[in-house]
Amino acid sequence: MSKAWERFRFHRWAPIAVAALALAVALQACGPCAAGSCDAGPADAARQNRQGLASLAFAPFRRAETGWEVYEPLVAHEIGARCAVDTPGFAGALAAWQSARGLAGSGVLDPPTFAAMKALWQARRPFVAANREGCPAPPPEASLAKVPADQSYGGKAMLLRPAALAAYGRMLAAAKAEIPEPRADRRLMTLFSAYRSPAYDAARCARDGNCQGVVRASCSPHRTGVAIDLYLGAAPGFGPDASDDANRLFITRGGAYRWMVANAGRFGFAPYAFEPWHWEWTGEAI
Repeated sequence: MSKAWERFRFHRWAPIAVAALALAVALQACGPCAAGSCDAGPADAARQNRQGLASLAFAPFRRAETGWEVYEPLVAHEIGARCAVDTPGFAGALAAWQSARGLAGSGVLDPPTFAAMKALWQARRPFVAANREGCPAPPPEASLAKVPADQSYGGKAMLLRPAALAAYGRMLAAAKAEIPEPRADRRLMTLFSAYRSPAYDAARCARDGNCQGVVRASCSPHRTGVAIDLYLGAAPGFGPDASDDANRLFITRGGAYRWMVANAGRFGFAPYAFEPWHWEWTGEAI
C-alpha cells in the first residue's frame, strides 16, 4: 500500500473521527434534546438562530449569501441535533459542538462556526485532498463502467468508476426501500452527470466563460470518475443543477436530499455543500 494512499486514508478518516467524538459530546451535553424535549437550552441563542437562518450575511463559497437555510440539514446532521433549528435544544447541541472544537460555545450559527463545518465537509471529499497537490489525472476511460439506463436521468449515457457505480446502486436501492419519494418519482436520485473528460469540461468552461468560478471549474471533480450529480428535484423554472439560491433551497427542503444527508455516508458518499446535487464517492484513492 502506497504512502500516498495511507496519507489519504488518514486525512479522510481523521475528520470523521473528530466529528464522531464531538457528536458524542454534543448528545451528552444536550440530554433533553436527545431525549425528545427541545425546550431546554440557551433561549437567546435559539432566537438568534431563528433570525440568522434567513438573514445571516456571509460568503462561505466565494458568493454572497443571505441566510443559511440551504445548509440547515447538513448543519443539523453534523452536530447530531434532533431538534428544530429555532429551538433551545438545537442551540445546546451546537454550543457543545462549538466547544469541542475550541470555538466560543455560543450556540449560534455564525460565520466562524460555519467555516469550521465547511472545513470538515471539504476534508471528506477525496478530490479536495488530491487537488492540493495538483489537478488529479483522469482514469482511463476504458476502465470506467456504463451507468445503466434506469439509473440515468433521461437515459443519458454516462460513465463512472465501477466501484463507485456499485456503491451508488446500493444507495439508490436503499433509498427506494426507505423513503417514498424515489418510488413516487422514478427520476429522483438518478444521475444526470458522472464522469466528464477534461476536454469536455474545458470546452464547457470556454463556452460558459466561467472557468474557476463557483459554478464552473477548469479542474472539475467529475474528471475523477467518483463524482456524481443526482437529480433531487428542481424548483419551478430551474434545471436540476441551477445554482440559484431559490433552487438550492428547494432541493434541500426535499425528502430525497435530507435522506442523502442522513444516509449517504453509509455508502461512502460525501457532499459538496454548495451544490446539494453533487456527491463524491470516498472509497478509493484518486
